[in-house]
Amino acid sequence: QVQLVESGGGLVQPGGSLRLSCAASGDIDSLHSMGWYREGPGKQRELVAAMAGDGNTNYADSVKGRFTITISRDNAQNTATLQMNRLKPEDTAVYLCVAVPRIGSSYWGKGTLVTVSL
Repeated sequence: QVQLVESGGGLVQPGGSLRLSCAASGDIDSLHSMGWYREGPGKQRELVAAMAGDGNTNYADSVKGRFTITISRDNAQNTATLQMNRLKPEDTAVYLCVAVPRIGSSYWGKGTLVTVSL
């Protein structure tokens, strides 16, 4: 089992920046990758960014060059951080952290709301 705790999010003006963090604890050695998805108003859930254990990353075209995902580890947990720069109103969404194990179903966070508005 893996437990996920998300932090960050909130209200920001267009062009601003926010940082989301997701701390994974428990059986973190079982994980293949971690990442972030989002659900915008009236939109389907979409992948925003993900990073595998070998360092390979995957970004949605709409966020390339603006968002950066990093994963750090200490003994007890992995932390996936999503740095979001030059935010746009269309980035408004609930952002969900995901931890993908090598075997079995993914673990999902509860989500954190990001609102980009004047």
